[in-house]
Amino acid sequence: MRAVHAQALPGPQLNSSASGFALSSRQFILLALLTVVWGLNWPVMKVGVTGFPPLTFRSLSMWLGLPVLWAVTAVLKVPLRIERKDWHEVGLLTLTNMLVWHVLAILAVQALSSGRAAILGYTMPIWSALWGLALYGQRLAPRQLAGIAAAALGVTLLLWHELATIAGRPIAALGMLGAAAVWALGTQRLRHTRIAVPTLAIVLWMTLITTLAMTLIAVTVEHSRWTAPGPATWGAIAYNAVLIFGFAQAIWLVLARDLPPIASTMSVMMIPVLGTLAGAWWLGEQLHWQDGAAIVLLGIAIAAVMWPRRAAAAGAGAEPPVRADHADRAA
Repeated sequence: MRAVHAQALPGPQLNSSASGFALSSRQFILLALLTVVWGLNWPVMKVGVTGFPPLTFRSLSMWLGLPVLWAVTAVLKVPLRIERKDWHEVGLLTLTNMLVWHVLAILAVQALSSGRAAILGYTMPIWSALWGLALYGQRLAPRQLAGIAAAALGVTLLLWHELATIAGRPIAALGMLGAAAVWALGTQRLRHTRIAVPTLAIVLWMTLITTLAMTLIAVTVEHSRWTAPGPATWGAIAYNAVLIFGFAQAIWLVLARDLPPIASTMSVMMIPVLGTLAGAWWLGEQLHWQDGAAIVLLGIAIAAVMWPRRAAAAGAGAEPPVRADHADRAA
């Protein structure tokens, strides 16, 4: 809880370059937990939406997750007030970080295999690099470009045996890619937002707005398909409510605001790998040699971006404290 508190408070903006930063032990632990929870969620979602309306599944998960997220903010005494001038920015952050992603991703999971839907979704770092260059003039070092290239090749290998399936469901595949592109834009916007409130406050309001919008869409297009959720669906809803909307999503958005965009986006590239492996173990989705090669490439990609330069690591003690340390003192 203290780790979340330290990360959630606002602090000075960090340099947007990934070359001069090093993950704190707190951030590393949060990323590891995030990877496990989000990676396992792809087959969990597939189970949850099998034979159940997907938007309704997502709406129920979010309604049950909201009290968990609110309880976290209450325990940490996070101020929730948003200035009137900031609501427009909150709306844009909600649209790009949550609403588009959650609508398109849950629809794609029902149409595609869970692992391959995850892979398409985690093309996000590539889109993030393109958005960063186009909107903010972020130029990447050769090592970071090599990391993105390795990630792109890894994603291609993971999709190798699914190309025919995806070609047969082009709308689902394009929807997943579109969701990744919009999510990447949202990550960049969140990193550059000037809203001077704790990130957890922004997360709570974005989740509430998304829940209301998702519920309206579900009522409009899925009410004729409503049935009582079965035990497996309820289990998936509970997993998403507590671990995704009560924990993982908030942690991701806090880290996305703290870390340089290329670092935050590349740091989660093991999630589609875990999603693919979990889908193979749990749902019987077939693995191939390309999956193993892709895991190696994605590991190289993450190391290329996240491993601190020797000079940066040696000089870390002389640098100003990062936001987490600043928040620790504030706490």
